[in-house]
Amino acid sequence: MEPYNLTGTLEFILLGLSEDPELQLILFALFLLIYMLTVLGNVLIILAISSDSHLHSPMYFFLYNLSLSDMGFSSTTIPKMLINLHAHNRSITYAECLTQVSFFFLFGGMDSLLLAVMAYDRWVAICHPLYYQVILSPCLCRCLVIVSLFISLVSSQVHCLLVSQLTFCINVEIPHFFCDVPELVKLACSNTTISDIVIFLLGIILGFLPASGIFYSYYKITSSIFRVPSLLGKYKAFSTCGSHLSVVCLFYGTGIGVYLSSTVSSSSRESMVASVMYTMVVPMMNPFIYSLRNRDIKKALWKIVRQIT
Repeated sequence: MEPYNLTGTLEFILLGLSEDPELQLILFALFLLIYMLTVLGNVLIILAISSDSHLHSPMYFFLYNLSLSDMGFSSTTIPKMLINLHAHNRSITYAECLTQVSFFFLFGGMDSLLLAVMAYDRWVAICHPLYYQVILSPCLCRCLVIVSLFISLVSSQVHCLLVSQLTFCINVEIPHFFCDVPELVKLACSNTTISDIVIFLLGIILGFLPASGIFYSYYKITSSIFRVPSLLGKYKAFSTCGSHLSVVCLFYGTGIGVYLSSTVSSSSRESMVASVMYTMVVPMMNPFIYSLRNRDIKKALWKIVRQIT
């Protein structure tokens, strides 16, 4: 096949999870429900934090931004997939694909970096409680979020630039439900050595480094908790970071699952199914994890419900 000179007329074909018409209807209903729960859950978290002055602290400030990022992350992939399932049209234009790549890495990177920032927040709260308000001042909190946004934005634009430099063949079929960069690199007709190196380095920056920071924070937290003499004191200290730890395990566990499935197995379908977890299920679960394990969030949510009713 002749290499295709990229123009606005190029379209990709998203093969999706299934070609069975009956199964596609089930998938449409399932993913629509997941998306609605994701948006509703994160909007409630945002409203609860905004409306309750008791939740105006660094921990909830970061949670507020994580909820915004989760909604953006889900909105990058699910609406386009729902449109394709409903219209029985699996195509996505070149411009839409670049846009999806850009926002996917923007919000995905934000999630990863914010989880690392929240681990630092828990470290300061447990290991240095007397200096918590001094260390995590409003100015520092805003700076941490802005820096996370800036790094994610640079990463997203680099990924977008890499994809724009690739040369594809006519009628490119992507064995995924969104424009996944590794799949696009595999399908490129041009040399992808530089793209592979840059993607690997960006993966270290947005994946390995935040995960290492989280691991170090929890190492210090665990060491501090073990020095607490009473069992009740240990439980109270650990309960303050239980929700965050659950979200971290869910996010990085599914992300590592996608990486391992794509490395160990040549089947794109296994990687695609694993991707459903961290692109759809994780953003949906985060609000429920934080609301069910946090009394302050539950109180704020009940206030909102009473005001509505």
